[in-house]
Amino acid sequence: MRKQPFDRSAKDRALAPDVREGERHFRLLADGIPHIVMTAGPDGRIDYCNQRWASYTGLSLEQTQSGAWQSAVHPEDLKNNLDRWADSVASGREYEIEYRLRRASDGAYRWHLERGAPLKDANGNIVKWIASCTDIEEQKRAQAAAESANRAKSEFLSSMSHELRNPLNAILGFAQLLALDTPPPSPSQQASIDQILKAGWHLLELINEVLDLAKIEAGQASLSPEPVSVIETLHECHAMLEQQALKRAVRMQFPLPDSPCFVRADRTRLKQILLNLLSNAIKYNRDQGTVEVRVMTGGRVRVSVRDTGAGLAPERLAQLFQPFNRLGHEGGPVEGTGIGLVVAKRLVELMGGDIGAESTLGVGSVFWVELPVARAPEMTGEGAEPALSVRTQIEGHASGHTLLYVEDNPANLKLVEQLVALRPDVRLLTAVTGASGVELACTSLPDLIVMDIHLPDINGIEALGRLRDDPKTTHIPVIALSANAMPRDIEKGMKAGFFRYLTKPIKLNEFMDALEAALKQPRGGTARG
Repeated sequence: MRKQPFDRSAKDRALAPDVREGERHFRLLADGIPHIVMTAGPDGRIDYCNQRWASYTGLSLEQTQSGAWQSAVHPEDLKNNLDRWADSVASGREYEIEYRLRRASDGAYRWHLERGAPLKDANGNIVKWIASCTDIEEQKRAQAAAESANRAKSEFLSSMSHELRNPLNAILGFAQLLALDTPPPSPSQQASIDQILKAGWHLLELINEVLDLAKIEAGQASLSPEPVSVIETLHECHAMLEQQALKRAVRMQFPLPDSPCFVRADRTRLKQILLNLLSNAIKYNRDQGTVEVRVMTGGRVRVSVRDTGAGLAPERLAQLFQPFNRLGHEGGPVEGTGIGLVVAKRLVELMGGDIGAESTLGVGSVFWVELPVARAPEMTGEGAEPALSVRTQIEGHASGHTLLYVEDNPANLKLVEQLVALRPDVRLLTAVTGASGVELACTSLPDLIVMDIHLPDINGIEALGRLRDDPKTTHIPVIALSANAMPRDIEKGMKAGFFRYLTKPIKLNEFMDALEAALKQPRGGTARG
């Protein structure tokens, strides 16, 4: 059989013997290489396999042609092998198939990668298929080991986040309560409390950024790209950083929303990136300086943040985006981790964008982010629900409420007990296991449940499932309050049906806002917020 077709001219017909001789040379070459080589006719039936195939599988050419080759393929891989091969023959396209092949010498199955392509004549008709098959067992083992290591690293990060946040929850939670004590703390006591809070929140920021960077480097960052309004996101950042800017008397200039401007990005991660750039522009600015934000559109959208700080020398500028490198500010009065810009760079690149900076000593710096432009999403409703205010006013209610808190950590129980005491209209019940919490919920029918995720028996998500399955408790809003603070933990919790997912350490305003929103839910209504 010809290796490849030729033009049907008289000259080409005269060359047919040479073509056959070329095919004989091809087969001699195929027998001499350490890879499996096979050819098949246009219909996909095998018509040749080299010596490597015969010695590896123990099957002769006649046995292979009769279909016995299927006995050499692992039973779990055979159907996929047949289906992929049939699809390729039908479509006439190149293909790749991974499957396990049994070695005749010891009966062991080893992973192989088969690649095949059609040979066509001048009219585009397939006259032959040719394929090679390579042992990839070591690569598959290395891949499996890497995946196992990544899973272990991910589990370690989640566990580390949980273990670090629990003691911080007690430190920051009780410090916030001390600041609200009656009578109020003395000036010297308040100064000490402020130092505890400042150090505690800084430590939390460091933990978050280290874990975030490690997660990104491990390939565990979960992104949900969608059209995101740049102007809207910038103004949300403005609102969040306004107080920080006022303390330094730094004036922020933001673009007016003249026209819609959308990028394809993960909404939460985009805000994280912009907050980092804007926060740095404020922190490293001069007093009474300026932060100017500009948005430029085109094939891509560029957001630039210009400050009037001290600027960076060229050698310092070259060290940007290096972990833990604070570019000479290590001993200065401005706190930082030297990780935020590194995380921002990795995230921007994961979203298909670029990030960079320009700086002049004594003048200031410009940091910029470029992301792919996106179409504005179609509006399908009345508009977005307004965000909750940063602080909810604690008001008295005519009727009392019952809150059930399911938590096994004594310090956390004590902290929430004191927080709930700020609401005289709320009565607190507690349970220290998931099962006892579900049982107490069924008997007391509280207005609201706050649930830890890590419990000594069943976890909080399983307890939530039991509550949802019981008609008596299915309507009760349940707030998760957990030290499991990785993005995938929060996403998993919200998908499970929690009304809110709050992370430890507790932020008083956030916690009280969530209670207020949940207690306003009508009895018998949905438990989703």
